This record gives sequence, C-alpha cells and structure tokens, in this order.
Amino acid sequence: MLSRVVFGSANAVKSSGPLGAGLVQLAHLHTSPNSQAPVPALPEKGGKTRHGIIPEELFQILYPKTGVTGPYVLGAGLLTYILSKEIYIINHETFAAACMGTVIIYGVRKFGPDVAAFADKLNEEKVQKAQEVKDLAMTSLAQAIQDEKKEQWRAEGRQMLFDAKRNNVAMLLETNRRERVHMVTNDVKKRLDYQIALQTLHRRMEQEHMVNWVEKNVVTSITPQQEKASIAKCITDLKVLAKVQQAKTTA
Repeated sequence: MLSRVVFGSANAVKSSGPLGAGLVQLAHLHTSPNSQAPVPALPEKGGKTRHGIIPEELFQILYPKTGVTGPYVLGAGLLTYILSKEIYIINHETFAAACMGTVIIYGVRKFGPDVAAFADKLNEEKVQKAQEVKDLAMTSLAQAIQDEKKEQWRAEGRQMLFDAKRNNVAMLLETNRRERVHMVTNDVKKRLDYQIALQTLHRRMEQEHMVNWVEKNVVTSITPQQEKASIAKCITDLKVLAKVQQAKTTA
C-alpha cells in the first residue's frame, strides 16, 4: 500500500514538469521528523496488482517512457543482469522457494477470499463493538455534561436561596423584636392604666368622702323647726305649680 501511495504521488508530481521534479528532490533533501506536511491517508483496501505482487502504479509510471513492454523488459533485464553477474546463484534453495511460493500463491488464491471475508467480518464486529463503546461513552459524557450544567445552575440558584434564607432570618428577628416591643408596650400601658385607675379611685373616694361629710354636716345642722318650715314651703310650691299647670291645661 505504501508503495502505491509513493508511486502515485511521484507520478502526480512528475507530470507537473521540471519544477515538480525539483520539488521532489528538495522534499527528499529537506524532509525532517518535525515536518508539518500532512501525512497522506492510507487506503483501506489494496489497489490493482499484476502477477500478484507488482503494483499497477509501477506500470503506469513506466508507460510514458518505455511503452507497454517496458516494465517486462526492465524486469527481464534486471533478472538477467543479476543471474549473469552471479549476484544471485540458483541452487536447491531457489527451487524450494519456488515450490513454497507456488504453494503460498495457490493457498492465497484458493482460500484468500474466504479468509479475507472472515477477517472483514471480525473487523466489522470489532468496529461495531468499538462504535458501541464510543456511543456509550459519548452518551455517558453527554449526560455528565448535562448533570454538570444542572449542578452549575443549582450552584447559581444556591446564592438566591441563601439570600432568601437571610431575608427570612432578618424577618424573624424583626418579628421577634416587634413582639418584644409590643409586649413591653403592653406591660407599660398596663402599669400606667393601673396608676390612672388608682388615682381615679383615690379621687372618687375623696369626693365620696367629701360629699358624705358635707351631707352629714348639712343634715345635722337642720333643726326640726327648719325642717317643718321647709316641708311647708315645699308643699306650698307644689300647690302653686299644680294650679299653674291646671290653668295651662284648661286654657
């Protein structure tokens, strides 16, 4: 997969002309681990290949320069050069490797699709489980965020609650103060009413005593002769009043 990405990127850059080739060389010269260039995304599935292992992009790169048979001629020339220069010597291990390669290729072509389908199924199950875990975590985190916001809202309302409680305590203290003031006022009023009632009683008793004393002295000062004269005078006044009333009635 990495070889296809490299070949594809090189093909795209080379198609841009000499400037693109120069940029490729500069990129190779000045590439560092701390480079901020974006990393190309790896494909999830492999691209087209020829003969099982050779990427199609290699042929596409060589076609403009060598033609259709260029890649095959290049491969045959490299193989002939390696064998003629005895860089690689054919021995019994070569035949063993060829047999093993044949068995491996047969196994891959025969059982590869089934194994790939089974691996894809396992991968999908793992991805689904990971997605479920992710969704569950997202749900729990969203609920935690909502709970946190609610707690923050409650914390903001707690200040209002404290203010209301302080107001209630102040009202209770004021009510107690006014009740005590009212109680003191009533006690003072009762005592003042008692003093007024006591003075009124003293004054009334003095008046009664004075009236009784005057009445007693007046009664004791009247003689029997004065009493008879007073009674006669009262009778005469009553008779005169009777005549006057009778005259008014007849008139």
